[in-house]
Amino acid sequence: MSRETISWSAALCIFSYFLHGVDMRNINAAYDKLRESPASQCGYLSCHPTKPNMLNVHLIAHTHDDVGWLKTVDQYYYGSETNIQKAGVQYIIDSVVDALIKDPEKRFIYVESAFFFKWWKEQTSSVQESVKKLVSEGRLEFIGGAWSMNDEATTHYQSIIDQFSWGLRRLNDTFGECGRPRIGWQIDPFGHSREMASIFAQMGFDGMFFGRLDYQDKDERLMTKNAEMIWHGSANLGKSSDLFTGALYNNYQAPDGFCFDILCSDDPIIDGKHSPDNNVKERVDTFLDYAKTQSKYYRTDNVIITMGGDFTYQAAQVYYKNLDKLIR
Repeated sequence: MSRETISWSAALCIFSYFLHGVDMRNINAAYDKLRESPASQCGYLSCHPTKPNMLNVHLIAHTHDDVGWLKTVDQYYYGSETNIQKAGVQYIIDSVVDALIKDPEKRFIYVESAFFFKWWKEQTSSVQESVKKLVSEGRLEFIGGAWSMNDEATTHYQSIIDQFSWGLRRLNDTFGECGRPRIGWQIDPFGHSREMASIFAQMGFDGMFFGRLDYQDKDERLMTKNAEMIWHGSANLGKSSDLFTGALYNNYQAPDGFCFDILCSDDPIIDGKHSPDNNVKERVDTFLDYAKTQSKYYRTDNVIITMGGDFTYQAAQVYYKNLDKLIR
């Protein structure tokens, strides 16, 4: 691992490493506001330093929780109707928060405000204070932050703005500046519009990542190293609608063979010294090969690898334990 370094990262930190010569108006303002509160180490202040002349691999622990899809919102939240889909969002947030509290090195990003505030109302004041501390330390980061992750093809702009306004207001009222999302996370909509990029820019977001795009478009962008770009959201608004945008390499899933969730069937990392099934070297070498391959299609020495998927982390300790072994 002489030329690679692997670390936990939140999406905000990844974004800050990608920018080169881009208008920093929002970022500088965010730094100034956070410095006014010495107790806060969230946002860009919480980013790990990267190592020059090395490939920096940033693991993004996340879950994608549809606010209604195959099941209703309550069925998804409480985990009922498992014959349709094994998904219980209350268990995801419970176990992630518990894991973050136990280990100050761990991080997580969360997106859907509808589920989070349903969970928040059920918590004791002690748990709420612990979560506020995680947010102020930048270890639990909200990105997107709308009530749900909206579609971009059949939705009216007013509905998009309304549901963002509601989600962002709740986050601000609960967590203040540290609860403010800076990154759009449109990983599951089937297609993307420049109007959405323009809306993000006008709402003060610093960037956006998305997952789904036409396979021919994706192939072209990867081959020409244009998967990261400045999206010009509006010809009329000019630079005020420009938004740094990145297309994720593997949609939003973990690399093949490295989904350590209870919903997955991939093997865990077996590190027993005398175990005949010890697979540490093979797993680490395979992962590093994957990271190196991905890096060939992007412009910088910082690559983002998503470690999560649909309703993952219902038993967060299982995923985190294997990721810890991978990092070590």
